[in-house]
Amino acid sequence: MSARLTLATAARVLQQLRHDHRTLALVLGLPVLLLGLVAWMFHGTPVLDQFGPMLVGLFPLIVMFLVTSVATLRERQSGTLERLMTMPIGRADVVVGYVLAFAVLASVQALVVVGFAVWGFGMDVAGPIGLVVLVAVLDAVLGCALGLGGSALARTEFQAVQLMPALIFPQLITCGLLMPRDEMPQLLEWLSRVFPLTYAIEAMQDLAAGSGWTDVRGAVGVIVLFVVGALVVAATTLRRRTP
Repeated sequence: MSARLTLATAARVLQQLRHDHRTLALVLGLPVLLLGLVAWMFHGTPVLDQFGPMLVGLFPLIVMFLVTSVATLRERQSGTLERLMTMPIGRADVVVGYVLAFAVLASVQALVVVGFAVWGFGMDVAGPIGLVVLVAVLDAVLGCALGLGGSALARTEFQAVQLMPALIFPQLITCGLLMPRDEMPQLLEWLSRVFPLTYAIEAMQDLAAGSGWTDVRGAVGVIVLFVVGALVVAATTLRRRTP
């Protein structure tokens, strides 16, 4: 793996994203729009304070998963990825370069979403706002890593979109958003422990309740481990030739 090639890949992807105004609008605007609808719908109730921090962690993951998986498939179908892989560049350079580029976008997204949620819609978070932003960024990067790994299983953009119900929805159901995890059947509670979204939601719940770094560092560490694992899978399954 070469730092120069990795950064060159990240710079190329960022250059493409800079000219893709629709994708930028989707990544930066959609989570704010959805959170705004929730705030409007439950105005005057504590719903936004209870569920808002969890949604701040959830929306970036879903949006970045979709954007990354579809963008990777688009580059593969256009032949750009195959031409890139004919050069003396490693798979890890490509995968990490993509994630670095999308991580920059994810950081901007997290700042925008948390800013609108707290100061725009009045969401009350008892914990440090900086940690909320950090977890939101990690969730978005996790979505990128899962999108890159999942794109190896798809041959078309349509199939990439179809991966979301398979990879995201089971996590969404068992992560504790719909029902406290300790009230679930024991098998589902055990199953939720192998899903990364569980730790993202858990960290956001703790921060909303006023916890600090000491309380959430375990969940943050697990999210980082899932990100690294997903990147290893993505680098291993990345094909040099498009079938």
